[in-house]
Amino acid sequence: MSSPLRFAPCEDSSAETAVQLHLIAPDGLQAAMDGLAPSSRQWAETLGFGAALGETCLVPDAQGGIALVLLGVGQDTDRLRRRFAVGAAIADLPQALYQINLASLASHTAALRDEVALGYLLAGYHFERYRKKPQCKAALLPIEGTDAPHLERIADAEYRLRDLINTPAQDMGPADLEAAARELAARYEAKFSVIEGNALLDQNFPMIHAVGRASPRAPRLIDLSWGGDGPKITLVGKGVCFDTGGLNLKPGSSMGTMKKDMGGAANVLGLAQMIMDARLNIRLRVLIPAVENAVDGSAFRPGDILTARNGMTVEINNTDAEGRLVLADALALGAEDAPDLMISMATLTGAARVAVGPDLAPFYTDDDALAAAISAAAPAQFDPVWRMPFHSPYETMIEPGIADLDNAPSGGMAGSITAALFLRRFTGGAARYCHFDIFAWQPSDAPARPKGGLGQGIRALFAVLAKGV
Repeated sequence: MSSPLRFAPCEDSSAETAVQLHLIAPDGLQAAMDGLAPSSRQWAETLGFGAALGETCLVPDAQGGIALVLLGVGQDTDRLRRRFAVGAAIADLPQALYQINLASLASHTAALRDEVALGYLLAGYHFERYRKKPQCKAALLPIEGTDAPHLERIADAEYRLRDLINTPAQDMGPADLEAAARELAARYEAKFSVIEGNALLDQNFPMIHAVGRASPRAPRLIDLSWGGDGPKITLVGKGVCFDTGGLNLKPGSSMGTMKKDMGGAANVLGLAQMIMDARLNIRLRVLIPAVENAVDGSAFRPGDILTARNGMTVEINNTDAEGRLVLADALALGAEDAPDLMISMATLTGAARVAVGPDLAPFYTDDDALAAAISAAAPAQFDPVWRMPFHSPYETMIEPGIADLDNAPSGGMAGSITAALFLRRFTGGAARYCHFDIFAWQPSDAPARPKGGLGQGIRALFAVLAKGV
């Protein structure tokens, strides 16, 4: 795992030696400039500092060092469009110890402080398994008013899940994903078990086995549990470590990012880490069906009819719609334990990307109170989500007639909704259910979010679970 960036320790002399870093909004620019020493003001004016989002102005001292730094926070609308830009700008500063000075802001909110702090931590991420990259040189003291350990906890989990998603399938197969989950379980003294290979058939997980049987890397079901008190919360994550599409083979252009098809598993492991590290009063269970959807003579075929763990039959009309199959068996197992809330996360459909793009995490639930809580928590966690409907009239689209369910309805309409409706059929024992159809990938570099694996929805979910909703 990449070494997480942390705040500098607060020692008695830290504030005295730290470079003052003034956050300035455009509407407070004149007042901030008036408060500077004449030489510093002249320097900033000469450089044309305007307090734009992420704009920095390093003011030198008499010895050629850094006397202070001015950093623009831009307008509120700027930060909505480019979240974490301020924190990322701090991470790019020259090597020194910095202390945030908020005095130049006429008003500042807890959300702004948290965004700056979390952005700084996340901007330190570099995927280094195969190539070492320069580390963040700027050290930042905790920002007054923020919960530094809480933000570090969130960033640590994000680093872990990004590493898992970014690792290519050659080194992140089902056994490797199991090892990562096992390491996390050991770290927090959680119970851990795995059902692997043909044992999946013996213990009634036929669809997980069917999807993974063509790969020389055996399919498996990972089961982690932690906590003895509180509501039962079950997290189910899609762990397709690479998806060729099966016999409905993907074109090469669509296969290039398929190492991220275990992004749902990575995200639930990240959320589980936050929960366990914070010691929330929760009885947590994590279920991950880990497979590789490969091609050989034993691969499952279009037209096959599979029988799921809960007894429902599924007609296979596209072997590239395999994620819902492995999730179905895992959800059915989770439902048998009658959890108070079951949450699934999966890189499930291209239809979700067409609907909301890569930045929004669409989610489904029939529970209005839960949906409201997630939607309310998301902006404060800088974790954009969007509620989508479990539109029951579309149920007929997933009923082929020859079997109970169709894994890939023809027509291509409402693909994310029909996939969510498919999954809901396997959650009957859960009191409440919520499904996230995430992308788990940043398609191009953005502040604190380099191109690659990404956490989506889990900060909002963690905030909701921490409140006991």
